[in-house]
Amino acid sequence: MRKRIGTTHFFQNFLCLFAVLLLVSNAAACTVFAITPGASEDGSMYVGHTNDGVGKDWRNIDDISLTFVPAADHAAGEKRPVFFDPDSGSDAAGGEDSSDSGRVLGYIDQVPHTYAYYTGSYGMMNEHQLLSAECTEYAKVELGAAEGKRIFYSSELSNVALERCTKAREAVELVGGLIDTYGYYGTGETLIFADPEEAWVIEICSSLDEEDGGGLWVAQKIPDGEVFVAANEFRIREVVPGNPDQIYSTDLFSKLEDAGVWSPADGTLDWLEAVSYGEYAHPYYSLMRVWRIQDRLAPSLNLSPYVENSYTKAYPFTITPDEKVNLTGAFSLFRDHYEGTGFDLTTGEAAGPFGNPYRYLGPDDGHTDFQNASYMEVRAGANPRPVSAVFCSYSYVAQARSSLPDPVGGVLWFGPAVAYETVYAPFYAGSTNVSTAYTTGDRLQYDPDSAYWTFDLVTNWAMLRYDAMIDEIIAKQGEIEAESIALVQETDREAAELIAAGDNEEAARLLTDFTVTRGDEIIDEWHALTGTLIVTYSNGLITDPATEAVEEPGYPAWWLNETGYQYGLRVYPLEELHAADGLNYTGNTVRAPLNATFADIRELI
Repeated sequence: MRKRIGTTHFFQNFLCLFAVLLLVSNAAACTVFAITPGASEDGSMYVGHTNDGVGKDWRNIDDISLTFVPAADHAAGEKRPVFFDPDSGSDAAGGEDSSDSGRVLGYIDQVPHTYAYYTGSYGMMNEHQLLSAECTEYAKVELGAAEGKRIFYSSELSNVALERCTKAREAVELVGGLIDTYGYYGTGETLIFADPEEAWVIEICSSLDEEDGGGLWVAQKIPDGEVFVAANEFRIREVVPGNPDQIYSTDLFSKLEDAGVWSPADGTLDWLEAVSYGEYAHPYYSLMRVWRIQDRLAPSLNLSPYVENSYTKAYPFTITPDEKVNLTGAFSLFRDHYEGTGFDLTTGEAAGPFGNPYRYLGPDDGHTDFQNASYMEVRAGANPRPVSAVFCSYSYVAQARSSLPDPVGGVLWFGPAVAYETVYAPFYAGSTNVSTAYTTGDRLQYDPDSAYWTFDLVTNWAMLRYDAMIDEIIAKQGEIEAESIALVQETDREAAELIAAGDNEEAARLLTDFTVTRGDEIIDEWHALTGTLIVTYSNGLITDPATEAVEEPGYPAWWLNETGYQYGLRVYPLEELHAADGLNYTGNTVRAPLNATFADIRELI
């Protein structure tokens, strides 16, 4: 009889689980890139972000959905609230529960007009083709939120920038000014801001003195023709006064000197070493992803995946790709499990018999005290952290094109759930609405109509027989995305012609209808694929719904051998068979006489 769990015991267990989930949200983190126009095939600017986390964000909703914020006019004297972010790694102000999303930490002066933009856990793209992406880093000091003193985290900084700015440098300067004026709390953070022509990186952390209400920040321009990658470790190194491609807080050097982490006698300031412990969770958690993307784009550099420590300079701030990157190439950077390398997660016993690249998080994947500089952790069982992580909430590649008017040139290619199995759907900068499926969803309630659950179900179903299902998934994914790219090109022409003729209203209607309709179509097509995969691969069988043919493929011979399987249970001397040393499963069937001894059987095998 099943034991009944008491209500109190249940809720205690649930609260413990919820606390673990909140920890995972900080442990998961993100991968980001910026591909400048000179590095892309068609002159587009691309900014990519994977939001790898769990839990509610500053919106007071689960971090798996997309939010469209319309443009707005504001009255004189109006104030803009700044919301606490429970995914900041900080306790809420006043020591309250860190899940207190929706809390207002303070207010800033509102501007007369704010731009329309897309946001989620962080800002993504606005109506003027200003793009943004975010990833989290460990900083030596991560102060908590404080009302009226430290009111900004990166999420609201990115949102305010998209509301008010049209250019990347303008966004960086605004964000830096907000930090200096209103303070910064939470984890170290990297934000990318890019417009159709220029891209900047700004890296942020708390002040090293708790009494100081400001923060520390450094920004650096990404050279055109180059690609920038970050994965939960600060990437800006030398900060040189007078460098026209760098901006930083005016008191940066004095604050670091006062804190004792740098002095002029040390020479050039190394931002990473001064304010951070480097890797985010464990050795190679961050740097291996940087290596992987840089190596994929520029194999000619012969970069090694192995480095001396987390302060290595082996991976440059930016790289020039060997070949210019197109849109599908940008998508593919997020679809990676180290395939074809020594870290390939689709191979080996840990991948199971069917090449499942996803690993369940365990205690050795947490963040514990890696940031403690007094010792080095050597953890048993920590798995490689891939770019495409199973705990991904959503990912996107935002595209800006200087050759087209802003409402048309900006396209947010948004993909819910895990990057490898998602489909990137196009959302125009000039759209004024979004498919409902993409704006809804909660991890704690399955909803087949939400975009997140539509794609997450397929990823989890595919784990049953990944090597077979992934081919069908990739084929359908490629088909849908190719169709979307063709439809976007057609819509580009129509909308640009309407704008050139002065009919902005009809152009907006066209872009909105396309954005909503295409989103709905993609969800419908993925539902159809889901049904096919469920019917075809249920119960360990492979069933062809058209011909009714059924296969019983079983397990591959290599896996049976590697996991200690020999022969049987179809022989009677089973104990002797299992006790035999050096007897491996070969995949061959043998036929022995009915009166055969074990020695006879072994000889035949």
